[in-house]
Amino acid sequence: METATNADLRKDFLAPDLFHIGEVRGVYTHDDRLVVGGAVPGTGRLELPAWDVLGTGTHLARRELGIVNVGEPGHVLVDDEKFELGHLDGLFVGRGSEVVFAGADAAFYFVSAPAHATYPTVLLSHAAVEPVKLGSPAGANERSLYRYAWGQELQTAVLQFGVTVIADGSVWNTCPPHLHDRRTEVYLYVDLDEKDRVFHFMGRPGAARHLVMGNREAVISPPWSIHSGVGTGSYAFIWAMGGENNEYTDLTPVPLEDL
Repeated sequence: METATNADLRKDFLAPDLFHIGEVRGVYTHDDRLVVGGAVPGTGRLELPAWDVLGTGTHLARRELGIVNVGEPGHVLVDDEKFELGHLDGLFVGRGSEVVFAGADAAFYFVSAPAHATYPTVLLSHAAVEPVKLGSPAGANERSLYRYAWGQELQTAVLQFGVTVIADGSVWNTCPPHLHDRRTEVYLYVDLDEKDRVFHFMGRPGAARHLVMGNREAVISPPWSIHSGVGTGSYAFIWAMGGENNEYTDLTPVPLEDL
């Protein structure tokens, strides 16, 4: 990674093109076997595909799923049960279910991970989740952490996900950064203006690199990589993790002086 060009880093770690009207697009990463994708139904309905790389007849035959709506209100059918999702509302879907996306102006982001057990589907309203307040205005990193699935309250096999909203006037996320050797983490940056960008930092401490990212672009952070970023305007990001350990606080802080 330290000798890669920016083009190499974007090819290997960035998922920039997930959201297209009338399509479900996805990326399979060998890091903890996560699938990251986007579904934009438009005027129709879209089924969650069982891509060949999964080796199963349905996407969730051996997986569980986290969904967050990054567009206007829409709904998701899970085994024909309807769940309404507004902007930044989430949904956890257990192993073995069939999923259909709908909503003319909705845009659904999803992450699936291998699952050894089946847990119930749960609707996760953004407004109903009590955020954890982090950072400070003085550090330009004041933010609200909305934990949807995080190893407590909602039971999952391995998947954790949620939303972090950066406060007006702050620009940094996950600063100081950290590592977690037993989990891969993916960020999807959302709610950026068209002209704004996030400079996302990744790599090993002491040898960090950066990617320049726009709205609705995702980046994969393997267990050996830090993950932190700074934006040119207001934004939020959806974080999702899968791996061996699903203890939310199982991480190693990285002091800024070590970068």
